[in-house]
Amino acid sequence: MSTGVPASGAGSMIHAAGLRKSFGGFEAVRGIDVDVRPGEAFGFLGPNGAGKSSTMRMIAAVSPVSGGTLRILGMDPATDAQQIKARIGVCPQEDTLDTELTVRDNLVVYGRYFGLPRAEVRERAQELLEFVQLTEKADAMVDDLSGGMKRRLTIARSLINRPDILLLDEPTTGLDPQARHVVWDRLFRLKQQGVTLVLTTHYMDEAEQLTDRLVVMDKGVIVAEGSPLDLIAAHSTREVAELRFPVPTDGGTHQPLAEKVADLAERVEVLPDRLLLYTADGEETVAKVHERGLQPIATLVRRSTLEDVFLRLTGRTLVD
Repeated sequence: MSTGVPASGAGSMIHAAGLRKSFGGFEAVRGIDVDVRPGEAFGFLGPNGAGKSSTMRMIAAVSPVSGGTLRILGMDPATDAQQIKARIGVCPQEDTLDTELTVRDNLVVYGRYFGLPRAEVRERAQELLEFVQLTEKADAMVDDLSGGMKRRLTIARSLINRPDILLLDEPTTGLDPQARHVVWDRLFRLKQQGVTLVLTTHYMDEAEQLTDRLVVMDKGVIVAEGSPLDLIAAHSTREVAELRFPVPTDGGTHQPLAEKVADLAERVEVLPDRLLLYTADGEETVAKVHERGLQPIATLVRRSTLEDVFLRLTGRTLVD
């Protein structure tokens, strides 16, 4: 699987400058700049409605650009959509498998859409079934598969044309933890083979596991860009102490409690059921909280994550 360095775009597989997408009077993507390098795993992280899927549809050459510049593999999707589609793979958020066909035939029929010779597409289908660990299910009907198996089959189908770029929109939404990790493993192996991965997710652990570099999106704009570790280092502390308290029954907030511990942390976030204290040493901070007579119903000390970065940048959590 080749990376296929593009003919233009300064070596970028995907180049966007001032990219916009409007639906009537609503602007879903509000002028973003993105460059995806050959062979990297690049992520768009943000909540539902951030503009991630709208951006992916423009990159997939299925939704016209409303403004700005977009080049995919050095080509303009406005004039070269068919050539672009021939060299990318798309794994949509919802599985669109043909339930009337077997697992193998889902791959074979899809491969024929790309004009691949019958013998080649059957060989390719067998390779992909082995790659996504579905060889034993080759003759089963799609409805007999678990959710995780369907997701792996959808990924296999998106690889039938040996794409230079694989687009994945929320690749593990709805899967249980074990199934998610199997999908992550397959995607990591693809990256090792040189495929450029571009994914959207609202799972911070998925972004941390899979991406070399990502942008954090909110309300159609990019609010931060970098590697997961760099973003955490720039926008959060080493540790977070979570202090859970009963939700106030009078409709109030935990702000009065936050004021009592504000000097114990670099910053304090007030959530409906808990306080987040951002600090270099969570255990020491929790001990000082107890010394002040406060008695949370539960405490947790953890490392900072991309969720904390997003909360710092936008004032809300990824699942809001």
